[in-house]
Amino acid sequence: MKMYKLTDQKGQTHNQTQWGEGITHTTDGHGRLCGPGWLHVYSNPLLAVLLNPIHANISDPILWECECSGTRKDDKGLKVGFTSVSTVKTIPLPAVSATQRVAFAILCGKTVFTETTWNQWAEDWLSGEDRSAGAAEAAWAAGSAAWA
Repeated sequence: MKMYKLTDQKGQTHNQTQWGEGITHTTDGHGRLCGPGWLHVYSNPLLAVLLNPIHANISDPILWECECSGTRKDDKGLKVGFTSVSTVKTIPLPAVSATQRVAFAILCGKTVFTETTWNQWAEDWLSGEDRSAGAAEAAWAAGSAAWA
């Protein structure tokens, strides 16, 4: 199954695990997804780039196309673990603008946050109708009050 993996410029991930063209690693599939029993990949190159800051936070990453097999474990679509991953080739990192990153963050927030004022601000921001700082501050205040 084709997936995607980020490494640093040396082709390494956590604990200096070395990756490269044609390299395969296997694990036992035991434990939590963020533990040593799983090899982490992404289902989409954009997710790899957008979620890198909250996962591995690799500075100047290399993106690899991978072939994955064995046991699979999912983290609600955020990342995927497999017991066997082979890096096939490097591919260009998708370019993601600051506006696209903000839109992604807002869309993530909308999946769990239901406060009306905040969601209206989010819709207005996403549509481009209102991206003013004042609207953002008002939505933040409304959201904070709703959580209090």
